[in-house]
Amino acid sequence: MKVLTHVPGAVLAFLFLFGGINFFFPMTPMPVMTGNPAKFMELFGGTGYMTTIKVLEVIGGVLIILPAHRAKALLILGPIAVNILFFDLFIQGAPGIGVLLVALVGVQAYIDKAKFRVLV
Repeated sequence: MKVLTHVPGAVLAFLFLFGGINFFFPMTPMPVMTGNPAKFMELFGGTGYMTTIKVLEVIGGVLIILPAHRAKALLILGPIAVNILFFDLFIQGAPGIGVLLVALVGVQAYIDKAKFRVLV
């Protein structure tokens, strides 16, 4: 049963590390965006915003691998996951990977709820 508590963290680590590293060292081609998502990404393309987010994704992905630092990782990755969900819903117009990310962050936060009691 203890192994199951590490699954959400492992999946989050994989998704965020892959997404962050793929931004800096393209391993898979980016899908072509059209419409509102293309306009949105065009606005953020030259600002350095996406670079900052991707660096935070890599940092959060590395931290979530280490059980002692999962709460810190969730403080970094939680807002990013919510922003991905909002991008999917409001800009792309359909639920996507953001639903899974927010669900995994929520499950991992519930698993590590004792670590968050210090913040209250």
